[in-house]
Amino acid sequence: MSDLVIFALGVGDGILALSGLPGTGGSYADDLDHIRDWQPGLVISLTSDDEMETTGAADLGADLRAMGCRWVHMPVADFGTPTEQFIAEWAPVSRSALAALRGGGRVLVHCRGGCGRSGMAALRLLIESGEDPDLALTRLRTVRPCAIETDGQLAWAHAGQVQTGNDPSGD
Repeated sequence: MSDLVIFALGVGDGILALSGLPGTGGSYADDLDHIRDWQPGLVISLTSDDEMETTGAADLGADLRAMGCRWVHMPVADFGTPTEQFIAEWAPVSRSALAALRGGGRVLVHCRGGCGRSGMAALRLLIESGEDPDLALTRLRTVRPCAIETDGQLAWAHAGQVQTGNDPSGD
């Protein structure tokens, strides 16, 4: 039985979810089975290679691909914010995630604990999908109260409003 909890909310016709890193709280194999049963079309990993190796999830990308899932590895330091490389690579990942959600697909974003980094990326996707930033944060924290742990993470997520022109104030 898996200890992995998947915190999900509807976005468009799809489902966006956050979780911790498989293997962190228990059995990697059981957690991977739980993810397989949940059937994400895309998994975005925000953990470092070291974090994945430490928890026995070094083969996560290959294991997800073997189950027919797309996998994107975009590491961010724990309690950190995106690097310049991450920011440069975000746009196509975001477009893919938002297309999956519009099409009724499932997108899973994870970091080690399923709070800060994954909350940051999930909020950014909610904002880029057109949701009001404050309402999106409230909705996200309703399912995962610890989502987003630093001011820097919140600022990067909110930058999606400017990037996509979703500023309801017209500024």
